[in-house]
Amino acid sequence: MRRLILFRHGKAVPHDAAPDFDRGLTARGMRDSAGVGTYLAAEHIHPDMALVSPALRTKMTWDEAKGAFGNIELHYDKALYLASSDLVLRQLQAVPDRVLTLILVAHNPSLHDLAQELIGYGDRYALARLREHMPTAGIVVLDCDIDHWSDLAVRSARLERFRTPERHQDD
Repeated sequence: MRRLILFRHGKAVPHDAAPDFDRGLTARGMRDSAGVGTYLAAEHIHPDMALVSPALRTKMTWDEAKGAFGNIELHYDKALYLASSDLVLRQLQAVPDRVLTLILVAHNPSLHDLAQELIGYGDRYALARLREHMPTAGIVVLDCDIDHWSDLAVRSARLERFRTPERHQDD
């Protein structure tokens, strides 16, 4: 069994504020990102490894959230920046088998597309909400009944939960 957490970066500054790769987070983006870490830790969901796009907004997102987890293995992967969902899936399939719970911090539309492709079953209400939109600082937690990350495939995961920043504050 493997667990995958898809974490879309927090709210970024406008597109005209900096080149896309160098766009940082707004104050809300930092607050929401920290809230994701706090929420996951409170729910006893602790990643073994973080796989993060090296864009400034994803790095900042992880920097805000990681304090809730202590020291975990971190890898920046340039291939995740502006990647298709197919490419992201291939990157996930290359994760070492020693990792049981992985958090992926990246971008839309690839995260939203990937989540919908991987989900084979699970909470239908959460899935209906997810189909509409994956907002900034949204997380999708997937339970994957696989022995190796290389076995991760379309429709191979169960949607365990889908959370948005507003819902973190309500819990």
